[in-house]
Amino acid sequence: MALRGVWQLKKLIVSYCDWGGSSRGIRAFMESELPVFKEKNPQLEVVTELIRGQHPHLKAFYKNKNERVICVKNMDPEDVLHHATRLRNALGRKVIKLRTRHVTKRPSVQGTWTTALPF
Repeated sequence: MALRGVWQLKKLIVSYCDWGGSSRGIRAFMESELPVFKEKNPQLEVVTELIRGQHPHLKAFYKNKNERVICVKNMDPEDVLHHATRLRNALGRKVIKLRTRHVTKRPSVQGTWTTALPF
């Protein structure tokens, strides 16, 4: 995703094994859909990495120095493309858990409104 017009994903590393069965989907992805993905995203550096004996994964490096790794073992080429697109669209920020559903800078003195309150 672009933040102020700048894509946040700098580099995407596609790691796979040329022998293992769990890499079958990512090898098909590299033959059929990776060239099209590279054409559509010229701002992105896409690197393929051969790692024998390991499950395949996608590793994304963002401009804010964060990285994300997604395991894509035994996935179809369409699923691998979906995960690569989601990594491209992400901002690279860490996921934080919200303490409450209602987030505000000035909480209500009377309490949070709910539908269960009597009139």
